[in-house]
Amino acid sequence: MVVNMQLQATFDMDLLQACIEGKAHAQEALYTHFSQKMFGICLRYASDYHSAEDILQEGFVKVFKNLDRFRGDGSFEGWLKRIFVNTSIEFYRKAVTKRNIVELDSVFDQGHESLALDNLAAKDLLNIIQKLPNGYRTVFNLYGIEGYTHKEIASMLGISEGTSKSQLARARESIKKMIQNLND
Repeated sequence: MVVNMQLQATFDMDLLQACIEGKAHAQEALYTHFSQKMFGICLRYASDYHSAEDILQEGFVKVFKNLDRFRGDGSFEGWLKRIFVNTSIEFYRKAVTKRNIVELDSVFDQGHESLALDNLAAKDLLNIIQKLPNGYRTVFNLYGIEGYTHKEIASMLGISEGTSKSQLARARESIKKMIQNLND
């Protein structure tokens, strides 16, 4: 098992080095290995499939431009995930500049409500999340899926903690209503 992990680590570092050197076959192998998982992240943040494709493409451009910055301290997949989450947030910020976010500092964080998800497929849940407005969707993903705190989200998105909490509460309520409409 340890030998297998060492071989995998050597292979990964060799693959990364080949990518840094600009070898197309290595870049294709890296893309093929990680694109599906990273696309899942993009889909959670995007409002539609085509936007997710744009985020994926932009994310991989950043990955290949910055591969030499990966130090190997943590997992490569974790490093990739961070790039795709940040790329998704940048995509969100660009969309926000076209819209106004209402500051609602007086809304408090609500406890996690259990949703009737028994009859809901993952595909259906993804479709529901994609229907959320950009602010709701982004905060929901960052808080509920990625595990960031409201303070971290506020800093990342340039909003107040109260707005982050408000966006999350509204996202949860919207998801709950959409699920109820599906079950009715």
